[in-house]
Amino acid sequence: MTNSTETTLRCPRATDGYALNQLVKRCPPLDTNSVYCNLLQCSDFAATGIAAENAEGELVGFISGYRPPARPDTLFVWQVAVDDRLRGQGLALRMLMGLIERCAANGVRWLETTISPGNLASEALFRKAFSQLGVTPQTNVVFARNQHFDGQHDDEVLYRAGPFTIKTA
Repeated sequence: MTNSTETTLRCPRATDGYALNQLVKRCPPLDTNSVYCNLLQCSDFAATGIAAENAEGELVGFISGYRPPARPDTLFVWQVAVDDRLRGQGLALRMLMGLIERCAANGVRWLETTISPGNLASEALFRKAFSQLGVTPQTNVVFARNQHFDGQHDDEVLYRAGPFTIKTA
């Protein structure tokens, strides 16, 4: 059995795109993107992503994000995926804090994400991250179910917190 302490965190590589697509498919309720989108997340957006691989080189965790052009001091986390064999072991928080630290070295001072109401795992993950950063999020519905998703997807609530400072040793 794999555990999260046996994983290595690294920047994504373009060759991770297909493995990312397969990982997300195994992680409901995540929305599956096209393989092409995943390839771009692992190449053009690699600086704002983080990959976790096990000792066998298998992709077992991934966070994709980007820096919105209008808010370059912000890391927007798009999606967090953790293989079900590693859930509940702290891998998601370890990846998220590693990604934030890397991006903070390049001027990021705010963290954003959207979470659908009822996604307790994502809410808990980001609340832990905000707590570790010493910031409190502001929330508001940015994509309403009936307006943006034709009632087929829950609301997306924006969580935005900062500014934060990463203390380096």
